[in-house]
Amino acid sequence: MAEHAPFGRPGRWRSGAESKRRILETARALFHRHGYAGTTVRAVAAEAGVDPAMVFYFFGTKQGLFAAALDMSAQVPSAIESIFTGGVDGIGVRIVRTLVENLDRSDRAPLMTLTRSAPTDGRSEALLREYIDREITGRLAAMLDTPDAAMRAGMVSVQILGLAVVRYIVRIEPIASAPVDELAVRFGPLVQRCLT
Repeated sequence: MAEHAPFGRPGRWRSGAESKRRILETARALFHRHGYAGTTVRAVAAEAGVDPAMVFYFFGTKQGLFAAALDMSAQVPSAIESIFTGGVDGIGVRIVRTLVENLDRSDRAPLMTLTRSAPTDGRSEALLREYIDREITGRLAAMLDTPDAAMRAGMVSVQILGLAVVRYIVRIEPIASAPVDELAVRFGPLVQRCLT
């Protein structure tokens, strides 16, 4: 009798797995076509043929969907959020610690992949820039009460991207093998100085 039940668990799972796959494929295409800001959860759901609630069920937030579409660790969106808790005080150390801890744990390092492809792929460059601007640089600038807030936040991007390139792409010692705590303590104040 179980084989006749239309709502049996195996069918739901196959349908759910198929829907999740469609959502991811659609999200990848739309993020590349329209960018981060130009892609909405509602648009992804419509094109994938699912309800927006299903997108939220599988991925939690738009940031979670973006992370999954770019094969980022699922921890990246919440790690970025943790940077912004506690205000400006100590944010330099939090930025460095969060960046290094998450990239050390990840064997995928999606931002590194985008960084490598950015010079030859205009769309990857734009997507990387837009994501960093919206989720990190723009939010940092909004925390500051200075006329040069955008420049200060941009200087932070230079610092963290430079650190990422040196540690994970070019692998220059001793930065490549330095413990997370040492980098946070030594490099965090430099990032803080850019802001304050």
